[in-house]
Amino acid sequence: MSDGDDEPDDEETAVDVTPEELHERLDEIEADLEEADTEADLDDVEAGLDDIETKLDAAEIPEPDDEDEDDPREELEGRVGDLRDELAAQRGPYAEDVVDDVEAAQETLTDAEWTETGEGEAADAVTAFLDGAGEPIETEFDVDGSFPDAQAEALEAVAEAVETADLDADEDAETIAALLEATDALTTGLDDAEEWDDLTVVEQLTAEGFYDRLESKNRKDFPPELGVVRIAEAENDPERILQALDAFESDFMQENCVTALRRMGAPEAYDAMLELAQRRDRPAIEVLGKIGDDDACETLHEYIDGESNPPLQKTVLKALGEIGSAASTHPIADRLVAEDPEVRSGAARALGRIGDTRAVEPLADVLADDENDNVRAAAAWALYQIGTERALTEAAAYADDRSYVVENEATRAKEALDADAPTA
Repeated sequence: MSDGDDEPDDEETAVDVTPEELHERLDEIEADLEEADTEADLDDVEAGLDDIETKLDAAEIPEPDDEDEDDPREELEGRVGDLRDELAAQRGPYAEDVVDDVEAAQETLTDAEWTETGEGEAADAVTAFLDGAGEPIETEFDVDGSFPDAQAEALEAVAEAVETADLDADEDAETIAALLEATDALTTGLDDAEEWDDLTVVEQLTAEGFYDRLESKNRKDFPPELGVVRIAEAENDPERILQALDAFESDFMQENCVTALRRMGAPEAYDAMLELAQRRDRPAIEVLGKIGDDDACETLHEYIDGESNPPLQKTVLKALGEIGSAASTHPIADRLVAEDPEVRSGAARALGRIGDTRAVEPLADVLADDENDNVRAAAAWALYQIGTERALTEAAAYADDRSYVVENEATRAKEALDADAPTA
C-alpha cells in the first residue's frame, strides 16, 4: 500500500469552493441577519458564519499576482468579521446584562469614598433606580438602613428579582430594555455623585473643618495651612497636623508639620513617623525619639548596624536614648567601637540616657582606652547618668584627667560619689 493510502493528499482534503461562491453565501447571510427577529434566527446566522469560516480555512484560494490587487481571502475574512460584529450588536439585550450592571453599581456604591453631598446624590440615584426597575417587573423595592449598606442591599434585591423573573430575550425584550434604561440612569447618577477624589485638596480639607480655627486675628501666616499647623500645635491638636502632613506634599509643609510633631512628641503621630522613618527620614526619627514608644526600636536598630551614614546613625542613637528601652543596650553598645568618633559619642550618651547597668563595663572601657577625648567625656557623662556606685566609681577615677572635658564629667561623678558616702 502506498503512503497516499495512509494520508489523503491536499486535493482530497481541500474544499472546492470559489471566492465568488463564498461572497454569494455571505450575501444571503447578510440578508438573513437584517430580517432576523428572534434569538433563534440569530443562532442560524451564527451557524452560517461558522460554516463559511470552515470552508474558507480549507479552500485553496490563490494569492493575487499583482501586489496592488486585493487579496480575496482577506476580503472574505473581513466580511465575516464585520457580520459577526453586527450579529453581536443585534443580540439581546439580556437579563444577565441588567444583573451585571446592578452588581457593578453595588460595587461603586460601597467602594467609593463619598462626600456628604455625594452621599445624598448617590442615595437619590439608587431611590430613582428602585422606582424605575420595580415597575417593569412589578415589584416594589425599599431602602431600610444607613448609607451605603442599605442601598447596596436594595440593589442586591433587584438583581435577585431579575434573575428569578427568568426574562426571555425575545418575549421580554421590552421589559429588559426598560430595566437597562434604569440601570444606565443609575450608573450615570453614581458617576455624577460627588466623591472625595473629585475635590481639590483644599476643598477636601475645608469640608473636613481643617481651616475652621483660622480667623482674621490669627491668619498671620502664609500659606494659611501653615497658620493652621501652628494653631494646632499651640492647642495640642496633633490630628490636624497629621491631616496637613498627609494632604500637602511640598517640602515646606512636610518640614513644618514634622517639626511641630517633634516639639509635641504626640503619640498620635507614631504610625506616620514610623512610615517615614522606614525611608530613613531623620526628622521623623527624631519625632519617634520624642514619642518614646518602645515599638520603634526594632526598626531603628537596623540603621545603626555597620559604618555607613554616620549622620543617620547619630540621629538614631539619640532617638534610641530618648526612647530608653533596655532592649537597645546591646545594639547601641556595639557602636562604642564605631570608626566615626561622633557615632561613638552618640552611642555613649544614648547608653547614659537608657541607664542600663549592663552598659557600665563597656563605657568604662571607652573612658580608659578611646583616643578621642570627646568620646571619653561622653562615656564619663553616661556613667554619671547611670548613677550606680560602680558607675560613679569608674567615672570618678578620672577626676584628675589630662583632658578638661573628661575631668569635668569625672569630677561630677566624684562629687556625687562623695555626697553618698557615709560620714565618719
